[in-house]
Amino acid sequence: MHRLPPLNALRAFEAAARHLSFKEAAQELNVTPGAVSQQVKSLEDWLGTKLFHRLTRALTLTPAGQAALPDLTEGFDRLSMAVDRMARHSEGAELSVSVSLSFGALWLVPRLDRFRALHPEIEIRIDGTDKRVDIARGEADVAIRYGPGGYRDVRVDTLFPQFNAPVCSPALIEGTAPLKTPQDLSHHTLLHIDWKDAEASWRMWLLAANAASVDSTKGPRFSEESMAVQAAIDGHGVALVGDKLVSDHIAAGRLIYPFGAEHRTPLTFAYFVLTRHSDDVSSNVACFRDWLLAEADPELERAAL
Repeated sequence: MHRLPPLNALRAFEAAARHLSFKEAAQELNVTPGAVSQQVKSLEDWLGTKLFHRLTRALTLTPAGQAALPDLTEGFDRLSMAVDRMARHSEGAELSVSVSLSFGALWLVPRLDRFRALHPEIEIRIDGTDKRVDIARGEADVAIRYGPGGYRDVRVDTLFPQFNAPVCSPALIEGTAPLKTPQDLSHHTLLHIDWKDAEASWRMWLLAANAASVDSTKGPRFSEESMAVQAAIDGHGVALVGDKLVSDHIAAGRLIYPFGAEHRTPLTFAYFVLTRHSDDVSSNVACFRDWLLAEADPELERAAL
């Protein structure tokens, strides 16, 4: 066994060192400043060295304190992840699913009722984020990510490839400037998505559609695909989006492919389901992963349409 000082003393020092304040550390730990100061003093006595220079109205770290802080912060973060991981593997625990906001809003959330009907015993927590999560360390049970693949240290299943497709409200097909050919886009507002790479841009799609004369730079820009989709539904313009993400809106008639489905262009990036390797995954995770892959099956999608 490693000989360690009391955990509460280490926690008090780590919080005080991050904030350089006993008062702010006390607020974080829900104790009094005096308690934090006492815990830090006990740690210094245990170590036989000072960790802070206590000035009149400020704290500064000694070299010993500076050396210890990064490892202690990382250690407490990892302890927290380990506890979360144990909790998620407990009986009846919720399943944490990390997805981008647009993917969650457009594709996953509209289908969750079907999963709940099949597995009412499994509670799902959706975390809408594009930030990297470490599946191997248990920061989430399942992550759905859009990218080129090549993910390491996790199980990777392809959910579906993506095709770029112009979509708009049916109302834009008629009117003073009906949309019949890609060249007609010159009379309409193009809706852009900021994070899309060059391959998925309006410029590349227009080149492929032999409509390079259309100004590919005009129109408002959105940080989220779901906002561009809503703008298209409301008749504010034509959005260039991933076909799978708007399949429900296409099926319901809220959106249409103005030039037909044949004008979809394939993209290099795809959607992937990331989970821990099979020897370190709960039955609930495996169940949700298998359901996702079944939902994305093109045969099932055609049957639903």
